[in-house]
Amino acid sequence: MSEIAHGNVTANGLRFHCARAGDGKLMLFLHGFPEFWRAWRKPLEHFGARGWLAVAPDLRGYNLSDKPEGVEPYRAKHLVADIGALASACGAEKFVLVAHDWGGAAAWGFAIAHPERLSHLVIVNSPHPYTFWRELVHNPAQRKASEYMLLFRSPKAERVLQQDGYARLLGAFAEFGDDVMSEADRAAYVEAWSQPGALTGGLNYYRANVTPDALVGSPMYPPTEADPGPAKFALDPADFTVRVPTLVIWGERDRALLTGCLDGLEQCVPQLEVVRVPQASHWIVHEQPERVASEIERFVSAGRG
Repeated sequence: MSEIAHGNVTANGLRFHCARAGDGKLMLFLHGFPEFWRAWRKPLEHFGARGWLAVAPDLRGYNLSDKPEGVEPYRAKHLVADIGALASACGAEKFVLVAHDWGGAAAWGFAIAHPERLSHLVIVNSPHPYTFWRELVHNPAQRKASEYMLLFRSPKAERVLQQDGYARLLGAFAEFGDDVMSEADRAAYVEAWSQPGALTGGLNYYRANVTPDALVGSPMYPPTEADPGPAKFALDPADFTVRVPTLVIWGERDRALLTGCLDGLEQCVPQLEVVRVPQASHWIVHEQPERVASEIERFVSAGRG
């Protein structure tokens, strides 16, 4: 295993804390909510030891990276611009992008906007913007599963999530009774969430991205009687085409993002491979890190791109 080093880089006008291992072609790893670089600790060690420069930043708003104030700095265009700027700061024009959850939303957008910069795209349990919009509008089960987003967008979100030592956030990682975190992990996550402004920074991703955008996500909340949300819009899948060899790894026990998000995905992603893992949840990177790493390694070594 390759040793992980830490440092800061300046990209898109912000300071990003990054964990990195190895040397070689860039493989950039993007976490989601409510995580930070540590979500990718084992893949960093794996690929850093195999001739890659494996880099996992804390995204804007998280842990030790800069946390712009307000909601607007978390809009799609900024998240997508961060990715390209981070890769350039690491010395890479073309690279492999691996992403989960909100990191995946930004990664889909980057791949749509800048396919020439990616050799491969790997998405882990993060829905494509068009299929997620479709599921929120037409699938009652997905709407129900996404109701947590209404809390995350509300003014009381920070207070609720901080209660009892972040019990609600910690509990999310043990949704099937098998806690995927060690005590060291739990302590590290609480420390990351406790950084000044970090919890608000992560929640602002939900608050900022509320309209359809080919750059990242569709309206990221379910429609309600008072607010039709994504149902206010009609999207054309042709506007959301990903022209990059793409691997989607999906833990099928994900309670928040249902497998309907995969249906018809090939319409928007012509060079698509999907790996379904029935016995994994949204936290597959924690549950089966070796499986995730092996699937990524097989995909990027297959002579594509």
